[in-house]
Amino acid sequence: MVHGSHVIFGAYGFWLPNDPRGSWSDFVGAWELWRFGPATKGPERKFELAPSERRWLDEARRALKYPAVEFTGEQALAIGRGFSKAVTSSNLTIWACSILPFHVHLVIARHTYGVEQVVRLLKGRATKQLLEERLHPLIDHCHPGETVTPWADRKWKVFLDSDESIENAIRYVEENPEKEGKPRQHWSFVQAYPGLDHGWVTYH
Repeated sequence: MVHGSHVIFGAYGFWLPNDPRGSWSDFVGAWELWRFGPATKGPERKFELAPSERRWLDEARRALKYPAVEFTGEQALAIGRGFSKAVTSSNLTIWACSILPFHVHLVIARHTYGVEQVVRLLKGRATKQLLEERLHPLIDHCHPGETVTPWADRKWKVFLDSDESIENAIRYVEENPEKEGKPRQHWSFVQAYPGLDHGWVTYH
């Protein structure tokens, strides 16, 4: 039985459909990117790029409709406040969270909502919080009745079906900021994982 998910979703422009690192996309929908090549969907992702691939990625990002997003520390805190409101309003359980400049890692307990809907709720509430605090990274491109999302469309997810897989995912997410030379993060909306042996089998 699936008990949770490890989810990663990126800021706008972080991971492109024709990214040389691989992607989740079947096609390139934006004409600005189409000239850089076809979608690179596949089972594998890589994180180290050759200098030529890095130059390709930088050039492709400059061709985007909006500037690629890199969250500041202040914006990350606002995103966390938005996540907290989504957790409260939708009764979500989050076991780990790291909000980084270009992407977010979460370990989310199974919910009656599908994980896709949970991610939409989190993104939406975080975007609303950024707007309310006048911290939206693309605020200059937002107009009345039209909000530009600071998030990429796609996400990466792995379903977790055992104590071991959940604990490994939590450890990975908690340690992830250190890989970028940043301290571990502590969020008030994150709950300690009690373990499946403690009878955690009900879902909101």
